[in-house]
Amino acid sequence: MSSNSDNTTTLAENKVLILYLLNLIDAEIRQDDLFKIITSINNINYFYFKQLIIDLIDSNLVGTYTKEEEPVIKITSKGKNAYTLTKDVLPGIMKLKADHVFAEELSNIEEESSIITEFIPKNENEYIIKCKIVENNETIFEVKTHAGSRNMAKRIVDNWKHNATTIYPQILNLLLQNNK
Repeated sequence: MSSNSDNTTTLAENKVLILYLLNLIDAEIRQDDLFKIITSINNINYFYFKQLIIDLIDSNLVGTYTKEEEPVIKITSKGKNAYTLTKDVLPGIMKLKADHVFAEELSNIEEESSIITEFIPKNENEYIIKCKIVENNETIFEVKTHAGSRNMAKRIVDNWKHNATTIYPQILNLLLQNNK
């Protein structure tokens, strides 16, 4: 009986932890990004995390939708109310750790997600590459191109990932040039 009670307590703590973090974010976030934050705070496996998210979505505490072809989640007003009522379930040490880890992890995720590449094979020898810059969950720059080989596509993707902060201003300058 004790282990069942412990499992129920852990389940409740993890759900409240997710609601706590989503309440802090107060914006949409990709599930995988939330998983990165959660695992930095409390070591849970991906499948258990996905089940927690499904439970929260089924209870209408968390909403899910697609934004720019990417599934995202966000706490609902019902979720905020549930968090307010259950926040005492979250152990103080876990909340302290969450507060400590949250800002750093969110910053890392925002930095990672601000430069995005999509690599889409069209056939064996042709690829479509999309290079984007996203700020505050909104695409501010996007370029789409074709590559005639996998090697060329990989070079474009790698170059964008490592040099987007240099390439983007150069493209803008070229677009803004006044050539008469």
